[in-house]
Amino acid sequence: LVCFQIPLLLILIIFLIFQVKNKPQTFPEYKMVDTAMAAKLEAAWTKLESTPSKSLLKKHLTKEIFDRLKDRKTKLGACLLDVIQSGVENPDSGVGVYAPDAEAYTVFADLFDPIIEEYHAGFTKNDKHPASDFGDISTLSNVDPEGKYVVSTRVRCGRSMEGYPFNPCLNETQYKEMEEKLSTSLRGLTDELKGTYYPLTGMTKEVQQQLIDDHFLFKEGDRFLQAANACRYWPAGRGIYHNDNKTFLVWCNEEDHMRLISMQKGGDLAQIYGRLVNAVKAVEKLVPFSHNDRLGFLTFCPTNLGTTIRASVHIGLPKLAADKAKLDAVAAKYNLQVRGTRGEHTEAEGGIYDISNKRRMGLTEYQAVKEMHDGILEMIKLEKQMEG
Repeated sequence: LVCFQIPLLLILIIFLIFQVKNKPQTFPEYKMVDTAMAAKLEAAWTKLESTPSKSLLKKHLTKEIFDRLKDRKTKLGACLLDVIQSGVENPDSGVGVYAPDAEAYTVFADLFDPIIEEYHAGFTKNDKHPASDFGDISTLSNVDPEGKYVVSTRVRCGRSMEGYPFNPCLNETQYKEMEEKLSTSLRGLTDELKGTYYPLTGMTKEVQQQLIDDHFLFKEGDRFLQAANACRYWPAGRGIYHNDNKTFLVWCNEEDHMRLISMQKGGDLAQIYGRLVNAVKAVEKLVPFSHNDRLGFLTFCPTNLGTTIRASVHIGLPKLAADKAKLDAVAAKYNLQVRGTRGEHTEAEGGIYDISNKRRMGLTEYQAVKEMHDGILEMIKLEKQMEG
């Protein structure tokens, strides 16, 4: 009997192997766009192809990738047009894409992945963002203790609320619901973070003017965000929180669900970063954040993924700025971004530049801030040498 059982067992094993090898290949199932949307997408492709642009969208959206992605939709109904329409309408975009919801990063990965890899200095589709680590804050310093070069310092991060899509897929009820959850949580902050929440809806002229004077009030999105459908139902569900000392801000439903910002005059990066770390930890206990094991913290714009940290200074470096090639070389060495005084697409007013870390993925929060810290110290050192 045993002699008969062994051949039967071998036959069964061979049969199972054959079945596995010949199992039909399966692909992810996606919702499909309708005829009207398909026509809009073809028009968008034609416009993008015929318009000169240096955007990452134009570089990486080949005809092959476009044809592969054009029929897909996420479960919430977002399609490729939601991803690319800002870049199509604004050919001067640096990047040109936004994620309408968290699933878009997967459904349209063939476009997002190469853009993420180029922007985030080689973070490939096979890489995994490290676990959150705010590091040893005491190892950071005041980058300009003399107060001669740095006008102000700011460290901010973006967060998305778990369970909610991003701007293009949000309805008015969801905007208001999110505002209620966040404002209630913020009112529970204590000590240095204690402050007041100001909804944009129904804001008095006096409060509005004060927030403008403090440079806290954000405006309805620029043309890049408008084209990405990030400003619908304005100002419903939007608001601003700041602490009593006016050194900590939270923007509710501006570009991301929330922007947490720590800032003050001068270059005391250690103090400013430390305040942000305390705030993030306090808010996360009350409002769960949207996080992806591979991409880190999820945001509307792929440039902010990962740590989402942007540490920046407003700084005057007249000698170094006069040698733009030298300034750009130092910035590249430390992975820094040099922008105009008021950020991207603006000029340097009075010779004051906005300089920040560029990398946000593939490194920890501490490492991102440390790159800016070390780069600014190097720039100030060179400025002093050039002054003689």
